[in-house]
Amino acid sequence: MEVLVATAIGVLTAGGVYLLLRLRTFPVILGLALLSYAVNVFLFASGRFAIDMPPILSKYDTTSYTDPLPQALVLTAIVISFGMTAVLVMVALGAFLVADSDRIDGDDGDADDEGAAR
Repeated sequence: MEVLVATAIGVLTAGGVYLLLRLRTFPVILGLALLSYAVNVFLFASGRFAIDMPPILSKYDTTSYTDPLPQALVLTAIVISFGMTAVLVMVALGAFLVADSDRIDGDDGDADDEGAAR
């Protein structure tokens, strides 16, 4: 199980970094979302994998319980990443409407073609 989760975290991180290096805004936003998912899975996995154990201490059995802190951190991170993704989409949409291009570097690529024609 740990190998599967570690592989999933690695794939999400690799895909997120790959998409972050693109020159368009939409793949960059998707890359940031994938990286946030990878961090969420990593935080959730840091609480140890415990099956059929309560997330609180019981006065009868104190040897086996699941740590609730990673679950709370992941829940908070999901809310924050959703809000930041919404903000990034609105900023990217505003930049697209102003510049008529979704390139990150601000260069449409037409300047290279015009310089070669002269």
